[in-house]
Amino acid sequence: MWSKISSLPPAVKQYLVITGNYWGFTLTDGALRMLVVLYFHQLGYAPLAIAMLFLFYEFFGVITNLVGGWLGARIGLNKTMNIGLVMQVFALLMLTVPVEYLSVFWVMLAQAISGIAKDLNKMSAKSGVKTLLPEDMSGKLFRWVALLTGSKNALKGLGFFLGGLLLALLGFRGALLLMALMLSLVAIFSIRVLTGEIGKAKSKPKFRQIFSKSAALNYLSAARLCLFAARDVWFVVALPVYLVSQLGWQHEYVGTFMAFWVIAYGLVQVYTPKITGSSKGKLPGAKLVSFWGLVLAAVTALLVVALYAQQTPQYTGVVLVTGLIVFGLVFAVNSSLHSYLILALSNQDEVSMDVGFYYMANAQGRLLGTVLSGYLFQAYGLVVCLVAASILALLAALFIRKVNPHKSKAG
Repeated sequence: MWSKISSLPPAVKQYLVITGNYWGFTLTDGALRMLVVLYFHQLGYAPLAIAMLFLFYEFFGVITNLVGGWLGARIGLNKTMNIGLVMQVFALLMLTVPVEYLSVFWVMLAQAISGIAKDLNKMSAKSGVKTLLPEDMSGKLFRWVALLTGSKNALKGLGFFLGGLLLALLGFRGALLLMALMLSLVAIFSIRVLTGEIGKAKSKPKFRQIFSKSAALNYLSAARLCLFAARDVWFVVALPVYLVSQLGWQHEYVGTFMAFWVIAYGLVQVYTPKITGSSKGKLPGAKLVSFWGLVLAAVTALLVVALYAQQTPQYTGVVLVTGLIVFGLVFAVNSSLHSYLILALSNQDEVSMDVGFYYMANAQGRLLGTVLSGYLFQAYGLVVCLVAASILALLAALFIRKVNPHKSKAG
């Protein structure tokens, strides 16, 4: 097997290293999120208080994507990726202190470091794929991005399951120590193997260049913000807390269900080129992506109607599980198409800066969705969270109509 790997083209080997690095990070990131939500709910935290624990995670993700793209263009994406790995190990170890020291501020600080680490790693991985392919290979770029994004989300789903399982088996502190050890091994491998010049710009970009001057990239970023806010406004805090507090699910069942949801979501992303017909050489444009955004808004609105019609626990459980599956499948296609569009729009020499700006909007969407998830659920309930999700999905579909990746480039 090693002889086959060593005979692969250099770009493919680097792609495999980036993907493996991203996988290892994502597994711990998904597990950590589920651990924090379930453990602090177990300690008696209210939904809005749990959402606030992630406030710094999302807020510093916004800053990291903006600055991280500029940093990657100056020092190379391999370095920013490895910095992210090391920071995540440190964040995991911060949370292993005795429970009496787990103040809200301490947890938020650890989550801030984890948020910086996650977005450094993700920005580096997504940008790295673009730099490994020639400009004229857009079809292969879509497939590589779909595979990277889909496999990452499948691993994130496995991380949700792992978080719930490890909490039950090892407790909060034991789970964190095991994950820190695993990610340390990934970091050592990545530092030794990953090439040094990936994504490094030919000329040193100035800091003022971090903001986009491209209308198409701005519209795409606005669409991404709304898309991920539409997911997180009900998925991050409201759904797991509702399943535990209203439907009586055990923690490990919540972790398992959400794990399988994200795994299926990731697999759909891998096959998005086939689902949309793009695997035959027809690349996705604004109309196709906007159509899938409208489908997502419609699916969410139908889920609202179904839940509002009757609210007995058994009926609600069936509707939620079914609705979440359909929502996840449609959202996966949307997310994969968006991830392709940003790389199609990006300039080869400034890809990390374009992707950094774009994922800054992604982080803003997660931040908005997380805060709204806690507030709307605590104040009004799950149905209102879903109403907000439907409106945000509709806005994403409208913004994306202004984007044409095959006529303009971000600059």
